[in-house]
Amino acid sequence: MRFFSSMLRPSLNWLLVFVPLSLAFELAHQSLLIFITSGLAIVPLAGLIGRATDQLAIRVGPRLGGLLNATFGNVTELIVAVLLVLAGNFEVVKASLIGSIIGNLLLVLGVSFVAGGLTRKEQEFNPKAAGVHAASLLLAVTGLGVPALLAGSNSHLASDHKEVVSVGVAATLMLLYVAALIFMQYTHEHLFRTPESDEQPDWSRRLALGVLLGAALLVGLESELLVSALDPALKTLGLSPLFVGLILIPIIGNAAEHSSAVFFAIRNKLDVTLEIAVGSSTQVALFVAPAVVFISLALGRPMDFIFTGFEIGAVAIATVVLAVISLDGRSNWLEGLQLISVFTIIALAAFFL
Repeated sequence: MRFFSSMLRPSLNWLLVFVPLSLAFELAHQSLLIFITSGLAIVPLAGLIGRATDQLAIRVGPRLGGLLNATFGNVTELIVAVLLVLAGNFEVVKASLIGSIIGNLLLVLGVSFVAGGLTRKEQEFNPKAAGVHAASLLLAVTGLGVPALLAGSNSHLASDHKEVVSVGVAATLMLLYVAALIFMQYTHEHLFRTPESDEQPDWSRRLALGVLLGAALLVGLESELLVSALDPALKTLGLSPLFVGLILIPIIGNAAEHSSAVFFAIRNKLDVTLEIAVGSSTQVALFVAPAVVFISLALGRPMDFIFTGFEIGAVAIATVVLAVISLDGRSNWLEGLQLISVFTIIALAAFFL
């Protein structure tokens, strides 16, 4: 399995050729080609972020390692979101945040379950950790839904009132995320303890940190190109902002989670896979999305925390499916296929909205 995963990781590196190509198309002012090549360039860069954090994660253990993977895996989403806020594409920002949540819960976790289940009848994981994440996500759904209900029931709601409600909800969700971290990492750490790994890192700490920094900087550059070419590309391709934000951008940004989560599942380290995929979704819902609200205020481009019914419904469905599947602490390839199928249904609906 180590050989299989080591062969798969470098396979994305050839996509790095799109980094100079995107810069060349930027000089040629070819918006559609800039959009395509910058999106493809982000994939291996996000993969390098995942690879570097994998190496750092080995040094700190599986539980903190999974948290480290989830944290740096969301760097891409945060960079893209901030640039979209600066461009005033709030519809795409909100859709991309929702897409990151459902993409990790359904697509990343589904592919991981399938990959791990192909060579094993069942795989086991800690249902307590999955339960805490599922409960946090259900509360996040509440936080996403209440402002939408308020706006829907009061069509004359003043913009400053929307801003107050958005900031209040965002602050509450961030506090909840901090509380969940304290619960899982300190006060009730014994409930979430996972076996220590005897795996040794292939990279030095300095190399891993250097690759992480360099890849993050290039992700920022490519994200800027992607966002700048977004509107012209949408008109050319005939795609809706909702579909691009909900499906395409999260798939690009979640490449790190895809690679890391799948490889850990192949190695039968499903606790780390859960922490990467589900932990990343929890982090986006309770920390990244609220943080974007505060960042937008600091940038002078305030974004409210009011999502559409379809977006809220998609997160609610994904959370309920996750909660049901994770009850027994076991997974198999069929459950992975079921998660992927739910994601496909949501993507198909989003395409025609």
